[in-house]
Amino acid sequence: MSSVPGWTGPTVKLLNGLQMPILGMGTSQVGGFSQDAVLYALQHCGIRLIDTSKYNGLEVQLSEVIRDSGVPRADLWLTNKLWPEDYGYETAKKAFQKSCSQMGVDYLDIYMLHWPGSMPHGGPNRELRAQSWRALEELHEEGLCRSIGVSNFMIHHLEQLKLDCTVVPHVNQVEYQQPNKLMEYCRQEGIAFQGYCPLAKGQAVSDPTIVQLAQKYGRTPAQICIRCSIQNGAITIPKSTKKERVAENTDVFGFQLAEEDMEAIKQLHDGRHVSWDPTNVE
Repeated sequence: MSSVPGWTGPTVKLLNGLQMPILGMGTSQVGGFSQDAVLYALQHCGIRLIDTSKYNGLEVQLSEVIRDSGVPRADLWLTNKLWPEDYGYETAKKAFQKSCSQMGVDYLDIYMLHWPGSMPHGGPNRELRAQSWRALEELHEEGLCRSIGVSNFMIHHLEQLKLDCTVVPHVNQVEYQQPNKLMEYCRQEGIAFQGYCPLAKGQAVSDPTIVQLAQKYGRTPAQICIRCSIQNGAITIPKSTKKERVAENTDVFGFQLAEEDMEAIKQLHDGRHVSWDPTNVE
């Protein structure tokens, strides 16, 4: 039984005790954006976790979706992210307030550092990450963010943050290509692992192994990929602009992948990135 109001699916318990839905909907301008699709997810698919960022420029559109959905604010789990151009203690706090204003909300359920680099400053990355994180820690203490996290952080970024700051990130959101060492590190540290691009921007759904498993389970290739991510314990945020795809992407709780099939999918992951690659960011 979920302890997130309005959400009937499984949840992941964060370090601060909050329960976060294991499945949500991602939003970005890449590949297009549809307010109708997000509204459909909220009203017809029971989705409560909506992920966005300042970078994607969708905050005002999402404020309209939130308003039109009729879903109480307390039932939603809203994620937003601090873009590196706003890194720094004071600028982070101002950016947070502006994002809340744009989205028409008084608080966020989780606010994240979007990227380990400090562009366009050109450095020092570690110091600016630490300053920004201290701002997020204070926003969390004040109740303006129910939880705080990071996105696209690798192990060395997390290690530095642990040394420099007080609160361990509640969530680390990265591209989901089964980065096993990073996933294991997050588990050891109690950091919930969240994956975006679970379909590898469409590349995964045409893979012969995925297609074969879809036939075996009577599901679609997309559902196999999303189910695998969820079974690995990753909070998963597929995105789509089509209502029928949203319905498909959220209908993933009625079956279980066998262990040997999970292993077969694991073997497909070769370390490639279909999105941003933060590996070499200092």
